[in-house]
Amino acid sequence: MSYKVEGTTISLTRGDSLFLQLELKKNGETYYPASGDVIRFALKHPQMNPNKTDFVDEVPLLVREIPNNTLLFELQPSDTAELGFGTYVYDIQITYASGAVDTFIANSKFIITPEVD
Repeated sequence: MSYKVEGTTISLTRGDSLFLQLELKKNGETYYPASGDVIRFALKHPQMNPNKTDFVDEVPLLVREIPNNTLLFELQPSDTAELGFGTYVYDIQITYASGAVDTFIANSKFIITPEVD
């Protein structure tokens, strides 16, 4: 396995695949996404603009929709092949069919590690 998950911190060898099974909770109960719900992963550099509350990256470096019928989050080798080594920040949110948004994993570390070979 070329990745490690500790809490919400993910470490991944650059250019490797990632497969994570998500579980959603809503009000302490397991939530199964409804038709029209959209689950999204977004990754940015961790730096914030000085004296501001926004990130240096105007748009995320990587955005992936997570299928709501499987809740399987996948990254392909090409998704991280061009990223520099180091620590990034990610979040995962669900936008309910009603329009309500819940960022259920917020401002978490995503570490890209080098490959020896």
